[in-house]
Amino acid sequence: MNIEIRDAVDPILSEGLSDIGNVRHGFFTRQGGVSSGIYAGLNVGLGSDDDPELVRENRSRVAAALGFSGKSLSTPHQVHSPDVVTISEPFPEGERPKVDAVVTTTPGVIIGVLAADCGPILFADEAGGVIGAAHAGWKGAFNGVIENTIDAMVEVGARRGAIRAVLGPSIGPENYEVGPEFEDRFAAADQDNRRFFSRSAREGHFMFDLPSYTMARLQRAGVDADHTGHCTYADENSFFSYRRTTHRSEPDYGRQISAIVLTD
Repeated sequence: MNIEIRDAVDPILSEGLSDIGNVRHGFFTRQGGVSSGIYAGLNVGLGSDDDPELVRENRSRVAAALGFSGKSLSTPHQVHSPDVVTISEPFPEGERPKVDAVVTTTPGVIIGVLAADCGPILFADEAGGVIGAAHAGWKGAFNGVIENTIDAMVEVGARRGAIRAVLGPSIGPENYEVGPEFEDRFAAADQDNRRFFSRSAREGHFMFDLPSYTMARLQRAGVDADHTGHCTYADENSFFSYRRTTHRSEPDYGRQISAIVLTD
C-alpha cells in the first residue's frame, strides 16, 4: 500500500448542490485525516477497529470543513436497510439509529452517511429548506432507500420536482463482479434490470453497474439527479474500498463520509 495522505481535508463538491445558497456539502475522500495503516487518512468509521479517538478527530475535521463543530455531525448505524429517520437535532454517538438515511430541516445539524463502495447520495430541495443523506448499496437501493428518503423529504416540506440528488463516489462496474443469483434477483424484480449487468470474464458471473442502477432509481423517483463519477475501488489514494480490502484479505477497512448541512 502506497498512500499519500495530505494534511488538508479536500471534499468533492457538486455544482448542483453548491448552487443552493444555504446548503454546504462534501463528498469527503480519505485525504486530510489522522488515522494510519490500513485506515490511513480521514477514516470516519465508528464501527471500524481504528483508534476511536482518531476517528473522532477525523469526524471533527469533517464538521469543521463544513463550518461547524464535531457535535453537529450525525451519521446513522447503517444496516443496508431502506429505512429513514427525520431528525431535528444531532443524535449522540452512542444512540445512532439503525437506518440508512437521514433527513432534516434544522440548520446547523450536519447529516451524513458512510461508504466504502456503496453509493452515498446527498439530497437538497432548491429552496434550501430540506436536506437528506442516504447510504445506497445494492440492497438499500433495491429495497427502496432512495424513494423512502425522497418521501421523507416531501413529508417535511420539500417539493419532489425541486429536489436535487447527487450520487457520490462508489464502486464502478469495472470492479463489481457478482454471481448469477445476484443477476437473477434483479431480473425477477424487473426484466429491465438486466441492462445493468454485463458478462464477466469468469464463467457464469457478471459485472454489475451499481451507479447506473442507482441513477435510474433516482430519475424514476422524479428528482434531478447527478453523479460525481468516481470509483472507490480504482482510486486507492482517494478512497477506502471494502471490496479492495476483501481481495487483499486485509482485516478491516476505513470509511469515507458524504455530508450535508443547512446553514440558516
